[in-house]
Amino acid sequence: MAAIRESIEIERRPEDVFAYLDALARHGEWQQSIVSVQVAGDTPTKVGTRATETRRVGGRQQAVTYEITEHNPPRSFAFRGIDGPIRPVGRGTVEPLGDGSRSRLTLELDFEGHGIGKLLRPMVVRQARKQVPQDHQRLKQRLESGAA
Repeated sequence: MAAIRESIEIERRPEDVFAYLDALARHGEWQQSIVSVQVAGDTPTKVGTRATETRRVGGRQQAVTYEITEHNPPRSFAFRGIDGPIRPVGRGTVEPLGDGSRSRLTLELDFEGHGIGKLLRPMVVRQARKQVPQDHQRLKQRLESGAA
């Protein structure tokens, strides 16, 4: 079971929600801690796509590279961190609601600690438990306002 499981309903079609999530370089628009995102290559997101996110973490910046491990538009995706002491592992699903004009996004997220990261993992999980719902609210606002 994942350390964090959060869902949110969004007044947009699953295709719209997934397309915005699929734009990895735009994650900083709705994830507050992201400073920058660099996506390797210029092809559409697919299994094997890698991105490096630089995040503000406790007063400093930390870069983490992750790889897309599952990509099934517009329904599901997964990713795994490939470097750093704390590596995110996550899976998301986008389900249609009602007549298909609304969606439910569910994110399951955990972290693997490597080296010193094993000691830091509980703190990172606590912070992410607070941050993920806030980021989901920003995502919802952007999608429902038409900004995305």
